[in-house]
Amino acid sequence: MVNDSISDMLTRLRNAICAQHKVVQVPLTNINKNILKVLQKEGYIKNFEILFERKSGYLLVSLKYNSLNQDKPCLSVLKKISRPGLRMYVRTKKIPKVLGGTGIAIISTSKGVMTGSIARNLGIGGEILCYIW
Repeated sequence: MVNDSISDMLTRLRNAICAQHKVVQVPLTNINKNILKVLQKEGYIKNFEILFERKSGYLLVSLKYNSLNQDKPCLSVLKKISRPGLRMYVRTKKIPKVLGGTGIAIISTSKGVMTGSIARNLGIGGEILCYIW
């Protein structure tokens, strides 16, 4: 059993990208599903689907690669910020811009999981889950 499902998912995605896999299997949790929805909406992954096997389920994520250079993935860096031992919370004014707006910060708010720019526009803060660029 994994204590931090977000770190596990990010590590699986990172390893699949390094190995240039087309798809990767990730454990099914609500937070993982919501993070993948944000990644799909932002164009970092193609899509994902929910599959059930016996009592447990998993997410099958289709990775997206650059259309010009098939070796270059759309996801290059996945950095976990908040962790179980040290949660990182921010107010609206302190939400960081990742790489000057090139990357995204994924934030868990009271309104759900969203990017940092959307949370900033809505005027709500939350827990910074990870940075992606």
